[in-house]
Amino acid sequence: MHVFAYIFWNNVLPLAVVIAAGILLQRLFRLDIRTLSKMNFHLFSPVVIFRLLYETDIAASLFGRVILFVLLFEALQFALAESVARLRGLRDGKKAAMRNSVLFYNSANYGLPLNQLVFRGDPYTQSVQILVMMTQSLLPNTYGIYSVNAHRFGWRRTLKVIAAMPVIYAIPLAIGLRAGGVELPVFLYTPLNYLADGFFGFALFTLGAQLGNMPWRITKREALDVSLATAMRLAGGPALAWLVTWMLGIDGLLAAALIVSSAVPTSLSSALIAVEFRNEPEFASQTVLVSTLLSMVTVTLVIQLIGIA
Repeated sequence: MHVFAYIFWNNVLPLAVVIAAGILLQRLFRLDIRTLSKMNFHLFSPVVIFRLLYETDIAASLFGRVILFVLLFEALQFALAESVARLRGLRDGKKAAMRNSVLFYNSANYGLPLNQLVFRGDPYTQSVQILVMMTQSLLPNTYGIYSVNAHRFGWRRTLKVIAAMPVIYAIPLAIGLRAGGVELPVFLYTPLNYLADGFFGFALFTLGAQLGNMPWRITKREALDVSLATAMRLAGGPALAWLVTWMLGIDGLLAAALIVSSAVPTSLSSALIAVEFRNEPEFASQTVLVSTLLSMVTVTLVIQLIGIA
C-alpha cells in the first residue's frame, strides 16, 4: 500500500492537479473549448512533436523495435475491439467509435508528462514515448478520420480533411531536417521553444477543460458500451502491451516504458473526431471521461506491477 500511495502521490497526482484546474475554470467561466482544442491540435501538439523529433537522437534500432511493437500492439487492440463490437452487434458508426476509443490513447498530454515523472526525465524512455506519441498523432488524424467517414462520405472528402492536419507534415519535416543536419535560425528556434515549453501545462489544462465541459453522467443506453471500451483501454491495453513485449523479446527499461505508455486513458482525439463528424459523440465523450478518471488508479497499479517506484 505504501508503494501504491508513493506512486500515486508523485507520478499521477501532479497530472491530476493540472487537469482539475482545467475542470474548475471550465465550470466557472465556460471557456471556449473549440479554441483550446484547435490550439492543441494545430499549434502546441505539432510544435512539441517537431521539437522532440528534431532534437532527440533516436537510434535506428530503437525506432525499428518501437514501430514493430506499435504495429503488433495496435493490431491486437483492433482485433479485441472489433470482436467485442461484433459480439455486441454494434452498427458501423458505433463500431468505429468503440475501436477508436481503444486504439487511440492519450500518449501526448497525459502519456508524455507521465513518462517524464515515472522515469525522471530519462532521455532513453523519453525517446520511446516520443515514437509512441508520433504514431498516436498520426493514427487519429488519418485512420481515425477515415474510420468514422468511410461508411458515409467519399474518399475524396475524407482525404481533404486528413490533408488539413498539420501534424502529418510536422513529423516528416522534423525527421528530414535532423537527418540533413539543418540548423534552424534563432528567430524560428526561439519561438518554437516558447511554444513547446508550454505544451505540458496547456495540454493537461485543455484535457481538464474538455472533461469539465462534458456531462458527468452515464446514460443507461451507453453504460455497458462505455464500460467495455474503458476496460479494453485501461486493462486490455497494458495486458496486450505486456504480451507483445514478451512475444518480441523486449525487456528492461524499453518494456517498462512501452507498458506504461499503453496504460493511459482514451485520447481526446476519439471524442473530437466523434463530435466533428457527428459519429456517436455521447459515447466517445463519456468513454474519455470515465477512462481518464479511472486511470488515476489503474495507471498507478500498472506502474506498481512492473516494479517502478
